[in-house]
Amino acid sequence: MAACTLAASAARWPDREALLVVDGDAPGTARDSWTFARIDEAVRRAASALRGAGAGPGTRVLIRLADGPQFPVAFFGAIAAGAVAMPLSAQLSARELEAIARDAQPALALVAEDAPDFDAHGARRLDPVALGAAQPGDYADTAADDPAFLVYTSGSTGRPKGVLHAQRSVWGRRAMRAGWQDFGPGDRVMHTGAFNWTYTLGVGLSDPWSVGATAILNAGSRAPEVWPRLAARWHPTVIASVPGLYRRILKYGEGLDTAFASLRHALTAGEKLGADVHDAWRAATGKPLLEALGMSEISTYVSSSPDRQAGPDYAGWPQPGRRVAVLGADGVPLPHGAEGLLAVGADDPGLMLGYWRGEDTPPDLPLTNGWFVTGDRAAMQPDGRVAYRGRDDDLVNAGGYRVAPEEVEAALLHHPAVAEAAVAGFEVKPGVTLLGAWIVAAAPLDAASLARHCADRLAPYKTPRAFFAADALPRSPNGKLRRRALVPGAALD
Repeated sequence: MAACTLAASAARWPDREALLVVDGDAPGTARDSWTFARIDEAVRRAASALRGAGAGPGTRVLIRLADGPQFPVAFFGAIAAGAVAMPLSAQLSARELEAIARDAQPALALVAEDAPDFDAHGARRLDPVALGAAQPGDYADTAADDPAFLVYTSGSTGRPKGVLHAQRSVWGRRAMRAGWQDFGPGDRVMHTGAFNWTYTLGVGLSDPWSVGATAILNAGSRAPEVWPRLAARWHPTVIASVPGLYRRILKYGEGLDTAFASLRHALTAGEKLGADVHDAWRAATGKPLLEALGMSEISTYVSSSPDRQAGPDYAGWPQPGRRVAVLGADGVPLPHGAEGLLAVGADDPGLMLGYWRGEDTPPDLPLTNGWFVTGDRAAMQPDGRVAYRGRDDDLVNAGGYRVAPEEVEAALLHHPAVAEAAVAGFEVKPGVTLLGAWIVAAAPLDAASLARHCADRLAPYKTPRAFFAADALPRSPNGKLRRRALVPGAALD
């Protein structure tokens, strides 16, 4: 079901460009171009090769390949075979790969030559070249609730968890197209993420392909100054990224109004969008930056759209067809304006089957009164707009007060000498946690000026007790801030 949308697009637009792979190391050069007919045939060849190697219903296929067209061919090929695709980052260490393989017990492993040597726990290794050698086969006849892909969370809170998605997830993605993306057949969608990231595989590939749009992915350098050059050369109509990269593009890019002249709008997800980035992007490019709130378990479910923009203080509205509420501690929806935990209806077609529990046990879908609780704190206005208040597990309990790091970070980023900021708790002695801020400076500054700046914008208990100098903030390969990796270092005087 999930991969069959590609077959439908190939039948309708066989000669239209489906995938353009560009090169950030040489922005004027295209590495490869694939029509819908070509990518569909490659996926069906991959499905045949995987079936011949033993892939079948429920079989996990570990995919650890470099950025390039081979990755989506393997991913969609596994789904087309009726198996379960497991997209993994090329940045993972051998230890991380082994831990995931131990947990998922894949039957097959597609691994690039440059991958670190690791124990695949019995998985048969298949040469990726074999994916193109088989005769094209048919798409598997799958049901809506059959498993399609298994992704592992970043593991910032400990052991990574496998998130198992169904074939029906592609049906659930229609809400994103209506309430956020606004993709159409004439669009050229550039995504800045790595090929393995589900944000890329979904928003960057599956969603454009479902409507006959062209997907543009970069297999070269992802330095911030590269993206304006790529956009000026390849003329995307929509770009999708994370707030951290938009911030760095604004800082290091040049001629953004001209470079991004082809855009209708830009999309952002993955972490909270700061008001400063929202306003600076519109000022620099003249184009709207549309935020969405989501997670691995359901992708995005709250967003702004070209026709309805919530502004920088809100994540947006529930997407059309989504059932979203803010719950209290008792699992009951709260009245408008009250802060609680965001939840999505258990009947949402885009919701995961559950967390992976092993081959002999069903996936675990934790529910509260018919709701899946996301762990995001929020408040909902009477018109449905959702104000995001941070992750529940990112809240810092300092001096008896709970503080959302995003709120303090937003205040710090208004300081003219602050280029980047991250806020987290740090333990000074057992049982005593203080609020700290890690600062990447754009100009000389001191702790006193930062404290005064915060005091003008925040309640006293939200002002960091220590400010640490940082050359760079810890981020995942896809650019998301990793607050749990922050370590107290040299304090600003």
